[in-house]
Amino acid sequence: MKTAENTNEYPLRFIRIVVLIAAVTFCLALSGCGMFGYSDDSLFPRDVATVRLEMFENQTFRRGTEYELSDALAKRIEADTPYKIVTSDHRADTVISGRITNISESGLSVERELGGILEREVEVQAVVNWKNLKTGQYLVENKTVKAAASYTSYQNQDFKYASALAANKLAEKIIELMETEW
Repeated sequence: MKTAENTNEYPLRFIRIVVLIAAVTFCLALSGCGMFGYSDDSLFPRDVATVRLEMFENQTFRRGTEYELSDALAKRIEADTPYKIVTSDHRADTVISGRITNISESGLSVERELGGILEREVEVQAVVNWKNLKTGQYLVENKTVKAAASYTSYQNQDFKYASALAANKLAEKIIELMETEW
């Protein structure tokens, strides 16, 4: 036979279990960020505020890509990082320099009937250095970075279009090198 004491016991047990589960879930949620490797820290070194960007050297026979890369990188630094570009050595915390070591072009697809190239690819390769001027240490030292872009004359695109696109992609990859390692 059920008594009044037994009928009230089940809802109290249920409430206690729900409260316990909620408390455990809350504690796990609070510690979850540290437990699973999530962080709200900046991706970039905090001791750097300004960057001086040197014009990239071009060791290839294709001219103009060094200007496109340097311009794209300056814009990416201003837009995607907490850093500001400065022009003088005494105001800069760091300096980025580099050289374009290779610009190659290859065919991607060939027309079946006549054998003409339908789509081409331009690949730009550069070696990048990022030096801390306060300490003299390299944050990035002689890292090789590559980027590619394709073009087709059927869409009124040419080598210059693809090399500018590849330079922009290369600037994105250089920004990724500037991020601190996890």
